[in-house]
Amino acid sequence: MPSPTQRVLARVPARMRPFLVKHRTPVKFLLVGSTCFVLTMMVNLSLKLTVLEHKPVVALTVATVVATVVSYVLNRQWSFRANGRQREAVLFLLVSAVAILVNDVPLIVSRYLLDLREPDVSAFTQEAADFVSGLLVGTLVAMVFRYWAMRRWVFVPVADPEPVAEGRPEPVSRA
Repeated sequence: MPSPTQRVLARVPARMRPFLVKHRTPVKFLLVGSTCFVLTMMVNLSLKLTVLEHKPVVALTVATVVATVVSYVLNRQWSFRANGRQREAVLFLLVSAVAILVNDVPLIVSRYLLDLREPDVSAFTQEAADFVSGLLVGTLVAMVFRYWAMRRWVFVPVADPEPVAEGRPEPVSRA
């Protein structure tokens, strides 16, 4: 029975398969990250519209922590396929704590250094600035940091757990 990854690859155009197979870890990391980005947006917006209305940095931090927990499970089980080690969990928590701070910095700069908040700007401008700085810029910078740090210290690459199966294209070699 083919794995879920093999079933998805079977639906991808044949000329794209070698690229996706060759770069499967970054592709999986981006899919997990995209899922967690949507989760972060939903939690952040929910908190900003309810209990943390006047605390946007706290709302973003809580949303990022929730998404980080989901990210750990998905990256460990799917993207990096790491074997269970206590050291791995501790390193993941340390890298994630730094990444959460990295994610918050653009929002802090936007809100408190550039004064892009009410009453200095309109409510719409404030929310647009929060979205761009906190969710887009902050997430992008934190994502690059997380990928590098996770690859370097947390989920150290192991031998390929998915050998090339029948019907699955061989990675393109550089000859």
